[in-house]
Amino acid sequence: MSISIRLAKFGKRNAPAYRIVVANTKDKRNGMFLDQIGHYNPSENPVKFEYNKEKYADWKSKGALITKTVEQLVAGTYKVKPKDPQKKVAKQAAK
Repeated sequence: MSISIRLAKFGKRNAPAYRIVVANTKDKRNGMFLDQIGHYNPSENPVKFEYNKEKYADWKSKGALITKTVEQLVAGTYKVKPKDPQKKVAKQAAK
C-alpha cells in the first residue's frame, strides 16, 4: 500500500488551517493518518508553516509520495491562491 505526505484541512470555513500528515493514499483527506509532521496556517499574518525535518526526511527515505503542494511549502515557493466566489457566480450567469 502506498503512503503519501499531504495536507489535511482543519479550522473554520473562511479561515482554513492545515496539518501536514503521512497517510495511506486510499484514506480520506481528513481521515486516518499514520503520523503528523507539521502544520500550515495561511490565515495568520505572517503565514505560519512549521514541520519536523527529521520526520519528513525519514518518511521520504521510506518511499512516501509527496504532494506538489507540500513540496512547494518545504521549498518555500508556495503561493496562496485565495478563492474568489464571485468568479463562480459570473460563470453561471454567463451560461
